[in-house]
Amino acid sequence: MDTLTRDDLRGLIEQPRGTSVSIFLPTPRAEPELHQHAIRLENLLRQAEARLVAAGRSPQAARQQLGAAYDLLGDRQFWARQGAGLALFAGPDLFRVYRVPLDLEELVVVNERPYVAPLLPLLSDDGQFYVLALGLGGVRLLRAGHYHMSQVALRGVPASLPDALKYDDFAKQAQFHPSGGGRAGAVFYGQGARDGRASKEEILRYFQLVDHGVREQLHDQRAPLVLAGVAYLLPIYREASTYAHLLVQGVACNPDHLQPEELRARAWAIVAPTFARERVVALDRYRLLAGMQLALASSYLRAIVPAAHAGRVDTLFVAAGRRQWGIFEPSSGMLTLHEEAQPRDAELVDLAAAQTILNSGSVYAIASQQMPDSAPLAAIFRY
Repeated sequence: MDTLTRDDLRGLIEQPRGTSVSIFLPTPRAEPELHQHAIRLENLLRQAEARLVAAGRSPQAARQQLGAAYDLLGDRQFWARQGAGLALFAGPDLFRVYRVPLDLEELVVVNERPYVAPLLPLLSDDGQFYVLALGLGGVRLLRAGHYHMSQVALRGVPASLPDALKYDDFAKQAQFHPSGGGRAGAVFYGQGARDGRASKEEILRYFQLVDHGVREQLHDQRAPLVLAGVAYLLPIYREASTYAHLLVQGVACNPDHLQPEELRARAWAIVAPTFARERVVALDRYRLLAGMQLALASSYLRAIVPAAHAGRVDTLFVAAGRRQWGIFEPSSGMLTLHEEAQPRDAELVDLAAAQTILNSGSVYAIASQQMPDSAPLAAIFRY
């Protein structure tokens, strides 16, 4: 079981079409409730099995599709490692289970592809950013969000400052001015290069090599980059950096002494206002365009769903928790709405969001009361 990331979400959306089961379950970690989670999942699996049969699968095929999920019911270790919510996806060639840091409602959806709408708040609240953990003994580049963090390989970067000194001729070119038996401006940093000291010039050159690796990794991205390191290293790296989205504020610490969760939380506190501003700016832009009545913004569902399918939606606002069932015919652009789910129905909020993501648009899941025109969807169009 994994913690779901933005890339995982896109991978689910890109799954080949086929009858998929999507199950969402709240799993608060209170110990007395752990056995109850398994009971509730079993109930949801039986609902899913019945819906698969109603959709035309044989009872044997339906049970087989959900077999791996049924195997979880008696796995005590599995239930001891839960987050706030559980998302489970089972298709003909798909089985994924994710810990989800969201308060989910119990829900079963059987559809032609995984149903991701309950997870859309992760897109709004989990903007991707990077943390560069600095140290003269080595650096680490970390991809992070509100709820997760993982290390990214940095290629072509010296493993440490001492390693850089071994093969880079900048060490020979640096000008040192001995004073009192030492080097002016030397910084003590422990075991390593030569006598365990480095000048600012050496550190700067090392960080220039690191910056080159960072730019190679993030060359076409706009994600914020947060520095984490002991205080004197941060301004030296900023002097070396050429990455346009390096944030001014950093995490002053020894990153090797922090637990990953603490490092992620401290970096998130720095980037969160940036992502909040993006949402506010996007909503202001929507209101401006809607007020100009130029057909570049709409909260009309019958306009948004076909536009999303055609790749015309630049920015989509989704009312968290709202659902609208219906049938969309791509060939004609016709949309039929139903108050309750009917056979062959798709959930149209989910459909519009998935198509927007697949076409590289931005999706914001926001509280229903904050939605323009109190609609389940609102969109800014590309043209």
